[in-house]
Amino acid sequence: MYRSYWYNLEHAHITMNHYNKLLCRMSQTFQSEALFIIMSPTLTWYDYIIFAGMLVLSTTIGIYFGCFGTKQSTIREYLMGSKNMKVVPIAVSVAVSHISGTLLLGTVADVYRYGASIWLYVVSYTIMGFLAVYVYLPVFFNIQVSNIYEYLEKRFDKKTRKLGFVFYVLSEIFTFPVHAYTPSLTFATATGIDVNVVATVLCLVCVFYTSIGGLKTVVWTDFLQFGVIIACLLTVFVTGLDASAGISSVWNTAVDGQRLHVFNFTVDPTARDSFWGYAIGSTATAITLTIVHQTGAQKFLTLPTYKDCKQSVIYTAFSMCLVHTFSVSIGLLTYSKYKDCDPVTSKIISKHDQLFPYFVTDIGSSIPGISGLFIATIASASLSSMSSNLNALSGVLYKDLVCLFYKEKPSEKRGSNILKMIVLVVGVLCTCLVFAVDKLGEIISVTLTVCGITQGPLLGVFTLGVLFPIANHYGAFYGMVGGFTAVASVALPAKYYQLKGSIKYPTKPLSINGCAHQNLDTSNYTFSNTTLNPMPAVPIIFRISFYYYVLIGSTMTVIVGLIISCVTKRNSTNDKNLQSPIIHSCMSAKCENERNVKYSGIEQALEILEEKN
Repeated sequence: MYRSYWYNLEHAHITMNHYNKLLCRMSQTFQSEALFIIMSPTLTWYDYIIFAGMLVLSTTIGIYFGCFGTKQSTIREYLMGSKNMKVVPIAVSVAVSHISGTLLLGTVADVYRYGASIWLYVVSYTIMGFLAVYVYLPVFFNIQVSNIYEYLEKRFDKKTRKLGFVFYVLSEIFTFPVHAYTPSLTFATATGIDVNVVATVLCLVCVFYTSIGGLKTVVWTDFLQFGVIIACLLTVFVTGLDASAGISSVWNTAVDGQRLHVFNFTVDPTARDSFWGYAIGSTATAITLTIVHQTGAQKFLTLPTYKDCKQSVIYTAFSMCLVHTFSVSIGLLTYSKYKDCDPVTSKIISKHDQLFPYFVTDIGSSIPGISGLFIATIASASLSSMSSNLNALSGVLYKDLVCLFYKEKPSEKRGSNILKMIVLVVGVLCTCLVFAVDKLGEIISVTLTVCGITQGPLLGVFTLGVLFPIANHYGAFYGMVGGFTAVASVALPAKYYQLKGSIKYPTKPLSINGCAHQNLDTSNYTFSNTTLNPMPAVPIIFRISFYYYVLIGSTMTVIVGLIISCVTKRNSTNDKNLQSPIIHSCMSAKCENERNVKYSGIEQALEILEEKN
């Protein structure tokens, strides 16, 4: 999922001297035609109804929960849904909140250019589900916190909690505008309306229903938006399959075009797509953004029992695998459609991120409403991420910042009102930041890289806490600093080299052999970035695949944390409530909560946890 932050802004840079003259001639012919395809208003009233209907229904859900019934009048209800949420809606909400519009567009483009290796994310999601159930969530569920950064204070100290708080807030504030910009640009491109106007309307709608409706609104709007996403992906898949010569033809085309070279078991860390990059590196990213992340953990903790929590994790992993498989399949359909005429190379579109909308327009031009459904899907994916982030961020800001200014804890009603105000203020601030996105260009890529750098140390410090009793607050704090420094030292120079064009990942073969237009000879122009632009000498450490960035940050956090903890030898813990069940049998019999918690193994620990709840 998070991988889209790294590859979505990468573009091919093709520089064949003997090819430039041909492109110039073709571009003169196609320039006005391409501009019309991409920029002209093309939506019908069907499309506007579908898109507006999704926004109206989302807003109605917010009004229902915010203005009727209990009106989200307590902190517990606003942030935790009164801890009586249902398994399936929570599972769907967690899944869809991590499926951004950027991810959907990027996955299709990635399969088209690099092949279907990205499908191996299903391996990451499967491992993520296992680790969530047996390692991380039992601890969070046992101590019953609405803010997972409270765990860092209970396990270590306030200083570590504050550092985790800073990393989390910076990441969320910088990613919100990017989530908002993608659907806004898509709608603006199709209608001719200014992108900033669209972004403002979209953000304000999201801020409105999130602020008044709390977590229940977030969950049920996510449920609605997930339905829109599945409906669109299924429609595009069936339509695209119908437009092709069938599954066998698509499969054979993908094989011939090297798009099904999925299992690459190389241990080379610089390889862009390898099995180990997904199984290890992407798993670390998936855990960070789903389990040891406020937006995901908060939702799982709204379930009444740990048995419900386990079931919800399973459904979450399944939902993410389902959407991902559909997206990869559409990527293969897209390649089958344009295998002989790459739309980017032929200047029909300007970059591969536009492939998905171009493909939908191409195959569905005769189907009323399909463009509106597609735009509603991109908007739904982004709105779910934005609303979940706003709700989770409000809870963290309330407990870690606002409450510091009160001598006495605010009442439940006052606290609920403060939370609503935080969502409003932060939402408006992030909306203003959207205006800067259009002006930043490649700085967006650097910004997202910086945000990614913060995730590794957070995963590392939570892992340090739940798996290593010897770890103390010195090790936790300076481990995070060390992990941040380590991954920043790799990721930032790597991004610099990428922006300079010194690091480029080779694509699978692309072709324009079928692009003959006005008798232009385009034969024998099949190429790959491997041969077009050999990479200048770049130190190997800066060519490490971006899939490993979170893993590098978390691993260094754990290593540095353990070394410092062993040197200081103070303030370690034997509190089993703060440790994962898988290490209870390894802990000292003389533990701090020995009378309250007695586990002989992980299964018994989970059984007792379920009975307690």
